[in-house]
Amino acid sequence: MKLLAEALGPGCEQPLAAVPHWPSHVADDHTPVEFSVALAQHEPPVVRMIVEPLAEQPGLRANADAALGVLDELAHEHQLDVRQLDAVRDLFLPENPQGQFAFWYSLIVGPDSAPAIKVYLNPEVRGRESATSLVREALTRLGLGPAYETVAGHALRRDDRDRFSFFALDLMDSDQARVKTYVAHEAAEIPDVVVAAAAAPDVDPELLADVITLACGTGPFTRRPLMSSYTFLSGDTDRPSGYSLYIPIRDYVRDDLEACERVLAIMARCGLDTAPFVMALASMVRRPLADGVGLIAHVSLRLGRPRPGVTVYLSSEAYDVTPARTTAMSL
Repeated sequence: MKLLAEALGPGCEQPLAAVPHWPSHVADDHTPVEFSVALAQHEPPVVRMIVEPLAEQPGLRANADAALGVLDELAHEHQLDVRQLDAVRDLFLPENPQGQFAFWYSLIVGPDSAPAIKVYLNPEVRGRESATSLVREALTRLGLGPAYETVAGHALRRDDRDRFSFFALDLMDSDQARVKTYVAHEAAEIPDVVVAAAAAPDVDPELLADVITLACGTGPFTRRPLMSSYTFLSGDTDRPSGYSLYIPIRDYVRDDLEACERVLAIMARCGLDTAPFVMALASMVRRPLADGVGLIAHVSLRLGRPRPGVTVYLSSEAYDVTPARTTAMSL
């Protein structure tokens, strides 16, 4: 919890009030923290936290400044390598940021290793129209220029319905650090996602299609979009090593009881032990699952390197609970 408090920045001193101090987009109720548990075969579960640092007087620029102040402290305490971030910092942290956020952290905590820290940056921070060129320049600076065409050819095929939504960097030694690009697919169908995933090797299209169907039906997915993520590792140049699909399951179910059933079915399809997810959910839930929707916010499927598996994202619902729907949204 000390690491989480550090990452939240000065805003962590604010008391939990009736309404959030800042309308963070990390979680639906504007809580600036979202928890997740990452599962893989033959590996212990890993707990993750996505965090938006908050300034004492929050705003996009103030929060970004607070995040950079946090970075100085975390870099010293945890021996972070910020060279890749330094290479693209001027692209993603302008004086007058736009969009829903400027700088988030991901804190990754496992039982047998030191915490790992990742940053999320916003491709739309200079306006939505600049996102593609910004990501292209960032990949070029990081030695991944040829990979842009691979990603664009697979994931940016449908004009303005496909768009870059996040850019992420691991803050560790460059031999291990990942570079990740994320593409949101508005109103996508399963074949669109299968084509997007084919940019990476070792992707099982049948498994991918099955997981989508188990999570949210057959589409088209016209509520919150499905999202592709491409993972670049050391030695990659023109294509990613790994692919992940993020599914906003909360938008396609009636309530969290249905979401839980769908997540368990996904884990069975992937051959994963469900116990860590059940224990994580039990530690978060404070109400009957059928009484709301959004506690189980996302589920992601990881394919290819570095480790295939499933991650489930859980909201703390610190400020609000979204009422259950009368009917499910999936078909």
